[in-house]
Amino acid sequence: MDITLSREGDVGLVTWNEGENRINHDSLVRLNEILDELDAVEGPLAVVLTGRGKFFCNGLDLGHFEPFSPEYYATLEELRRTIGRILVFPAYTVGAINGHAFAGGALISCAFDYRVMREDRGYWCMNEVEIGLAVDSELWPVLTNRLPRSTALHAVTTAHRFGGPEAVECGIVDAVANGDDVLVHALEVAQCASSIHKKALRYQKRVTHGDVAKHLGFDF
Repeated sequence: MDITLSREGDVGLVTWNEGENRINHDSLVRLNEILDELDAVEGPLAVVLTGRGKFFCNGLDLGHFEPFSPEYYATLEELRRTIGRILVFPAYTVGAINGHAFAGGALISCAFDYRVMREDRGYWCMNEVEIGLAVDSELWPVLTNRLPRSTALHAVTTAHRFGGPEAVECGIVDAVANGDDVLVHALEVAQCASSIHKKALRYQKRVTHGDVAKHLGFDF
């Protein structure tokens, strides 16, 4: 599983390099191993997650398991818990959305404190209704916790593909950048935020996101 952790100053850079970066049991285990490692860091810290190539994350690995199978439901449960964990993670988090963020990948992006998306290529899309699925009551709060309600409704009922500039306008991401500048921008934002008091930030995130994290199954 090619998900790596490196350090860039006071920033923990998590790079997902599995092609389409599909979500399955192995990828979620690896992401949580990295979060365990980062959670143990003492001193200044911020976190950036990015992908490589055309994809940030292309959602659930439906080529690996069938919808509505036991593995599908188990993976959804772990995805919810992982999103809840990122929401209240005790360091400032940045999503460097280098390419397509579809379905589960779009949901993961909503867990970050700050999101920057590629301006010239890639879409953010909740495409479940296109493939015969739906965002259930467990995952809906992930969207409404971060996005304007009108944007969330439009996303889940139409599977609209939001390019970078439109994603900024609709409140999905905070900024756009061209090409490799996505990661540069993300690292700059994260480095500036790495000195935030970690205990205070932990408490603040539990106040602002704690109910959603608990709803998603993350017990802090």
